Amino acid sequence: MLALATAGANEGSWLRAERQTGGKGRQGRAWESPPGNLYASTLVRLRPADPPAATSALVAAVALEEAVRVFLPAGATLKWPNDLLVDGAKLSGILLERAKDAIVIGIGVNLAHHPDLPDRPTTSLAAHGATVDPATFLDVLAETFARWLARWRQEGLDPVRQRWLDRAHPAGTALVTHLPDGSKVDGLFDGLTAEGALVLREAGGSRRIIHAGDVFLL
Repeated sequence: MLALATAGANEGSWLRAERQTGGKGRQGRAWESPPGNLYASTLVRLRPADPPAATSALVAAVALEEAVRVFLPAGATLKWPNDLLVDGAKLSGILLERAKDAIVIGIGVNLAHHPDLPDRPTTSLAAHGATVDPATFLDVLAETFARWLARWRQEGLDPVRQRWLDRAHPAGTALVTHLPDGSKVDGLFDGLTAEGALVLREAGGSRRIIHAGDVFLL
């Protein structure tokens, strides 16, 4: 999709793979890609009046959670910045990459299979009794994403942020954040800033704003 973005592909284009041989997640992690799961990318062409580009991650997260809810009525829990969890286990991941005036948004969802990872529990829709093929799931996701993207443009970040908070783990949830410099920050989830950054309440009561990092539930 990066190549298509630089070649001038239109916003709203989607690219879906049956499987990937070089799938990757956040911080360059390998993303296992057996057939039957969703591996898809789309792109957003940035406009001068758009909210900050990085907040499109929240758009993707709320759109994906809404799509999951079609097949799993109990839905999923959002974890900052854009993971979906079911019963505390990771169901999906979202990765953003910049290509000139475009943001390429890659989305992977464990529909039929989930890997066994050493550092975090994982799950799939099939493990919860929901059977859906990737093409059908993408049809739903493309619709929910287009709708939330339009709201992001027309109404700003606030309704997206509020939806994200409505679907997130409760305030006061204990988290640990692995920062890009290798350090860790423990704290309690205290919402998001108006710009979509993570807010942690540290042990002494101070608020810590996190703009980038890997978050784990404690």
